[in-house]
Amino acid sequence: MAHRSTLQYTPLPERAQKALEGAVPVDHLVDERVKKFESVIPRPPDKDGDKETIIDVSFTHHVTYTPGDYEVIKWHYVTAGSSSNEAIVFLHGIPDSWFQWHYQMAKLSTEYYCVAVDLKGYGQSETGPGNYLHEAVADQLYVLLQQIGLKQFNIVTHDRGTVQADFIVAKHPEAVLRYGRGEQHLYHYNPVIAPQGPKFQMAPWTGLMEDPKRFVVWVYTFVAGSFPSDEVMARVIQEFSYEGITKAVPRYFNSSTFRQEWICRRERLLGAWKCPVLIMEGRDSKSQPREFYEKSREYVPNAKDVKVRYISGGHFWTLESMEETTQAIRELLEM
Repeated sequence: MAHRSTLQYTPLPERAQKALEGAVPVDHLVDERVKKFESVIPRPPDKDGDKETIIDVSFTHHVTYTPGDYEVIKWHYVTAGSSSNEAIVFLHGIPDSWFQWHYQMAKLSTEYYCVAVDLKGYGQSETGPGNYLHEAVADQLYVLLQQIGLKQFNIVTHDRGTVQADFIVAKHPEAVLRYGRGEQHLYHYNPVIAPQGPKFQMAPWTGLMEDPKRFVVWVYTFVAGSFPSDEVMARVIQEFSYEGITKAVPRYFNSSTFRQEWICRRERLLGAWKCPVLIMEGRDSKSQPREFYEKSREYVPNAKDVKVRYISGGHFWTLESMEETTQAIRELLEM
């Protein structure tokens, strides 16, 4: 007979409760910010082997296919640095893409092989129907990493990419050297800090994601501590504007819930992590109260080492505090 989980939500600290007041952005504020990006138009898809230079570093776009879903799954990923070096796999969150990590990749590519993947449903990866349970997609993603020759790697993640990495780290301990785990519920959870879950779940009917430009601005207005530069925001918008994304991304939120992810993490995953883990959270994140991570060593009992790093900014610290994020990753790579 099935039973509901007896896990209890963690009460919110007073500081975190105050931070949530008025967090969901009002329409007129979003409207004002969207005007700044009226001239932004979608960029053409990249072809396998295309190169672009960012921060004086050459990035290479790759398009490949792996088995999965009905026949094959299309993957787009971007690399920087020499493939002979130790690898770092970067996974992004919502509403982002590989580009979320462009600064860190550029700075680390002299020493490491940096590989950033567009998650299934995002960017230029597969957006067709299929299995969008995070565990299933994590299994599919792992097949991709093996296919492109990454037998062992570090993994650095943010938000929704972290959900998938949690499974990879638990199920393939022989492959993961270190885990830089960013901006995602760990041991503690309270649905009050995740009002976006039901909103994203209803997106196909409410049209919340139908205008990529407005949706990206809405999310950043909601949980960013400060906006990245206009140039960076324009590229974030472009990467969320490829055909099919606004239909694919809601499939994740209709396949599972934040509560189910949390229960799975507590009951199956945390005890299975073996490698060193660096928990990275925004110091002023509205969706991830820093108080929830103070005893992370206790929550991941079998990892070789566990440290916590609070990074200046809100939810999007990868773009809000680029250099500080890079330094945190360097700390991980020394664990």
